[in-house]
Order: sequence, then C-alpha cells, then structure tokens
Amino acid sequence: MEELKRIFESIETTARESRFRASSWEEGTVVSVGDGIVQLSGLSDATMYELIELESGDVGIVFDLAVDSTGIVLLTQEVNTRAGHKAYKTGRIGSVGVGEELLGRVVDALGAPLDEGPEISNTTPYSVEREAPTLVERDFVSESLFTGIKVIDAMLPIGRGQRELIIGDSSTGKTAMAVDAIINQKHSDVICVYVAIGQKKAVIIRTIEELRAHGDFSRVVFVAADASNSVGLQFIAPYSATAIAEYFREKGRDVLIVYDDLTKHAEAYRTLSLLLKRPPGREAFPGDIFYIHSRLLERSAKISHRFGGGSITALPIIETQQGRVSSFIPTNLISITDGQIYLDASLFSRGLQPAADVGMSVSRIGGKAQDQAMQLVAERLKIDYARFIEVEVFTKFGSRLEEETAKLIRRGQRLREMLKQPRFEYRALEEQVMEFVVLESGALDGIDLEAASDTCRKVAQEMADSFPDVARGIREKGVLEKADYERLLSFARESAGANA
Repeated sequence: MEELKRIFESIETTARESRFRASSWEEGTVVSVGDGIVQLSGLSDATMYELIELESGDVGIVFDLAVDSTGIVLLTQEVNTRAGHKAYKTGRIGSVGVGEELLGRVVDALGAPLDEGPEISNTTPYSVEREAPTLVERDFVSESLFTGIKVIDAMLPIGRGQRELIIGDSSTGKTAMAVDAIINQKHSDVICVYVAIGQKKAVIIRTIEELRAHGDFSRVVFVAADASNSVGLQFIAPYSATAIAEYFREKGRDVLIVYDDLTKHAEAYRTLSLLLKRPPGREAFPGDIFYIHSRLLERSAKISHRFGGGSITALPIIETQQGRVSSFIPTNLISITDGQIYLDASLFSRGLQPAADVGMSVSRIGGKAQDQAMQLVAERLKIDYARFIEVEVFTKFGSRLEEETAKLIRRGQRLREMLKQPRFEYRALEEQVMEFVVLESGALDGIDLEAASDTCRKVAQEMADSFPDVARGIREKGVLEKADYERLLSFARESAGANA
C-alpha cells in the first residue's frame, strides 16, 4: 500500500509541475506561423492528421508531433492566423464529404465545389486517411478494365483492382493516355475519379473541357488542387480522392482513379517536411516518402463479393527526367504498383502515339483478367514486337536478312502502324480483335506500309459485317472460339488480297 501511495503522489506532482495546464489538453496556443505551417504549444494529446480549428477561422491538420510542440499544416488559402491565437482540437481526422452528388462535379481537396454548380449538401464525411482493405477482404483480379486503347488492351492489359503506373518524361502523352482511358469508360459501368495535383489552372481547365466534350462527365468526379493552392491541400488531395473512390467501391461499384501526378505530390510532401525541419534522405526527399505513397496506393484493390465486390483501379502518373526510371520516386512507385506503362520521348517525337515502349512496359497481373478473345489473338504480340525492335536495327545497315527475320520485320512494322491511335478514338473490343486477326493472318505482309493500317481497318470491318454472330460473341462475352478464329483468318487472307 505504501508503494502504491508513493506512485500516486509522484503522478500528482508530475501533473502539477507539467508545463501544460488542464485546458491545454483540448486547447493550444499558436507560437509561430509561416509558409502554411503553424507551430502550437499545448494540444499534447492531438493525433496525426487530426483536424484543428484556429481562432482566426483557419483550418489545418496535425502533421508533426514533438515533445513540446505540435506542428499543423494549414488547409486554407487565406492565412489569418497570428502568434498568440488559440487552437482547438476537434477529435476528428481530416475528412471529405462523399456521396452521389459528387458525380459530374469539380471539387477541391476538401470536397467543396469549384464549378458553377449548386452547393453539395447531401454527403457523408469520410476520413482522408483510411486503412487499406485486409487480405481477407481482397479478391483476385479477374475482370478486365477495357480502355479502348489498342496498345494497352492487347499487350499491357489492366484488370479491375490493379495499380498500373504511367511513367515517362514531360510531354510524352501521360495525361493524354489517362484522360483517354477515362473518356472511354463512357462505354462501361465504371465510375471515374481524376485528381490533379499541383498543375497549372489552364491545364486543369483544358482537361475538364476534354472530359466534358468527349466523355460522360456525369460519371466523373474531378478533384483539383492546382499550383496556387496551399501545399497542404496539394498533399491531401490524392487521399481525399481515394476516399471518394472508396465510397463508390463500398457500394459494390468499380472505380478508375487517376493520380496526376505523384511527382508533384512527392514535392509537396518534401516541402512540408523541410519546413518542419525533418532530415532529408536520398535526393533530398524525407525517408518516409515510400510509406506516403504505398499507404495511398494499397487502398486500391479488388474486393471479394462477400464484402461488396467493388474495386478501385489506380493509374498513378509519375514524371521522369531524361528517362531516368532509376530515380528515387520512380523506383519507389515501380515497386509499389503491379506494372508500368513507359512512354518514350524518342517514340513520341517520331510520331508514334501512344508512345508506349513495349519493351520497358509490363502488366504483371492484367493478363489473367484479359478477355479470352484478346488473349487468343494477342498472346504472342508483345514477344514478337520486342523481337522486331531488337532486329530492326539491322535494316539500317543494309544487311542481308534471312527470310524469317525479314518476315518478322515486315510484320512488326505493320503492327507498329496499327498501334498508332489518335486521341479520343475509341476502339471496341471486337474491332481490336479482328484487326489483330488480320495482322496474324499475314494478309498485310504484301501491302505497302503506308496503306497497311487503312487496309487492316477496312478488312476488319468487312469481317465484322460478314460474321455478325462472331462479332457479337466477342462484344458481349469476350469469347472467340478456335473454329471461328480459323474462319476469320481465312476470310482475312482472301479479303486482303482483294483489297490489295
């Protein structure tokens, strides 16, 4: 008993001598303000990412917990906070309002509307920081996310619930590829969420106009944190967008989310960390930047039907410099995601768009979700195309080639022409399958290279008209029977000869 009495007396003495008064557990005082960072004394029981309200009306989230101070990041544009102002705990983690009303709207990182539409009122607060689905809740990726982009659907297929990185230098078509993938979901039941991080307002406005003009914007949620927004808003924007996507996934729906781009998100986090005097690591980024992105992307997954059956498919975008994929942030994201689509600047400058480098691109799990019809016609495309790229260099030296090598080069050149696809041009599954059947038949080998693409499309259209039942089976079930495949090959050889 004497021992317990001494312990209690020691606790009471420590509490009396503490620098924090009783009120400091719920109320703090601003010590300093600068660059969107507020240092507080008090609030010693605040938790990370908890929402803090300031006497001035500003709002921030807890971002740094030290022994004798609390660092918060302001989320408001106009900073009215001054030293000496009071700060109050809310007991709530930073959240965003989610709901059906967000569809077709442009909102900021806190869910407030940025367009000219009505106020968004009927929403449910979702924490921007949420745990990723557990292993028990997840399911195998088994259903294809059809993008309508030939090079992706044939050689780099994406499954619903997959995370596929889009990587490349500046101005190589990364955003264009992701926006086209969203636009083409107007032919599916997929909900789309696009988050723009740290971009110029003019770029964001152009992207919104493209989505409105060519897609179904009524099934898109556009989250914007442009370059003029506070660094705090730019940091939490992708987490808010993911919370919005999770709302629809929990309704059993499939969602496609595009993060454009995580390079700027990493830079925003580095800025916050440096302002909070955290030690920099490799390439001056803080050591926990890997965790920042992994906990974000791990929230994208396919959910088992026992837990609702929805999915979030992620297309994060990352920018490289001079093609250096071995830089810190790109290598982090490559290790987190399930594959990457590498866009090459030299291919882009030669007019090959989309400029996907098939040799450096990979989809690790999407092939298992690919439709059977596409698997049948595209199973060797990537291997043959990679071989063609390797041997094509010999043609520049005028070397005499073996017949098999010459055939590989002719086929590869025509495949490359077929993979060129203008923006906003959707290619349905049956169209793609039948074009690859025409290529595989060898019917284009004797056609002039300049005319190969047009001839292929013409023959594929004739094929669809002549075999409507086969086209319907591909379109509705994604299936092409082996016997039908042989019939299509024969038709392609005869029709290409007639069109030559």
